[in-house]
Amino acid sequence: MKQENISVIVWLLSGCLLIFSMVIIGGITRLTGSGLSMVDWKLFMGAIPPLNELQWMDTFERYKQSPEFQIKNYTMGLAEFKNIFFWEYIHRLLGRLIGLVFIIPFIYFLIKRRLSKKLIFQSTILLCMGAAQGFIGWWMVKSGLVKNPDVSHYRLATHLITAFLTFSYTFWIALSLIYPDKKHNNIILYKLSLSLMIIVIIQIIYGAFVAGLDAGKIYNSWPKMDDAWIAEAVYSTTPFWWDNFINEMAGVQFIHRTFAFLVLGLILYIFYKSRKFNLIKIEKKAINILLITVLLQMILGIITLIMGVPIWLGVMHQVGAFILLGSTVFSIFIFKKTI
Repeated sequence: MKQENISVIVWLLSGCLLIFSMVIIGGITRLTGSGLSMVDWKLFMGAIPPLNELQWMDTFERYKQSPEFQIKNYTMGLAEFKNIFFWEYIHRLLGRLIGLVFIIPFIYFLIKRRLSKKLIFQSTILLCMGAAQGFIGWWMVKSGLVKNPDVSHYRLATHLITAFLTFSYTFWIALSLIYPDKKHNNIILYKLSLSLMIIVIIQIIYGAFVAGLDAGKIYNSWPKMDDAWIAEAVYSTTPFWWDNFINEMAGVQFIHRTFAFLVLGLILYIFYKSRKFNLIKIEKKAINILLITVLLQMILGIITLIMGVPIWLGVMHQVGAFILLGSTVFSIFIFKKTI
C-alpha cells in the first residue's frame, strides 16, 4: 500500500460501507412495506422531511391518492404512515449522502492531482453507476404507483443488483490500491472464482425475485417444499413452463433454493481444489472466508425460510448475500494475474 493512496483508499472503503448500509436500510424498507410511502421524487427538496403537522397532513394526503393506500392501507392513520415514511425517507437520504461522499472527495482529489488517469476513469464509472442507481430506484418505486400497489420484482432485482455491483467495483478499485504489488496468481482458482461470481449474482437476483413476490412466505419447510422435493406448483401454475421460474412464487423459491446448493457446492469444490496448491497466507484466507461465509449464509437462509421471513432475519440474510459477494470479489482479485 502506497502512502499517497491511503486517503483515496479510505474514500473508497467509506463508499463501500455506505453502500452496505444502504442495502441494509433498503432491506428494512422492503420488508416493512415502506417503499411506496413517498409518492414523488425530488432530488434536492426531497431531502427535507415534513417539519410540522400541516406538512405531514399534506404528505399523507398525497399518499392517499396512491394505489397502495386505496387498495391495501386504506385503514392506515397518520401515525402509522409516519412509521413507513421514516424508512423510505432514511433510504433516500442515505442515497443522497452516498452521492456527496463520492462526488466531493472526487473533485478534491482531482484538484490535488491525487488520482492517476486509470483512477479518474474508474471513479467516473463509479459516479455514473451511482447516478444510475438513483434513477433505477425511482423507476422501481414508480412501478408501484400506477395500478398495482407492489413494485415490479424485475425492477426490484435491477435496483438491488446494481447496488451490489457498484459495491463490488468500488471494493475492487480499493483492493487494487491496497495490494498494488500483488505478484501471486492461480489461474484455476481464478476461473473458479469467476464462475462463482456469476452464480452468486444469479442467486442474488433470485433473492430479489423472492422478496418482490413475497415467495418466502410459502413452503416454509426444509429440505422439502412441504411434503415434496419439488412442489407441484413449481411446474404447473402457468401454461408456459418457463414463466413459473420468473413470475410465480413457487418456481422462484425453488430456483433460489436450488442455486443455494450450487453456490455451496462450487465453494466446497474451490476449497477442495485449493488444497492441491501451495497457497500463501492471504490466498488461504480468501478461500477460508468464502467457506465460512457460505456456510453461515446457508444456515441463515434455512432459518429465515422456516420462520417465515421475519424482518430481522430477512435483513440478516440480505447482509449475508452482500458479504458473500464481497468475499467472492476478494477471491477473484487475489487469484487474478496482475497486468
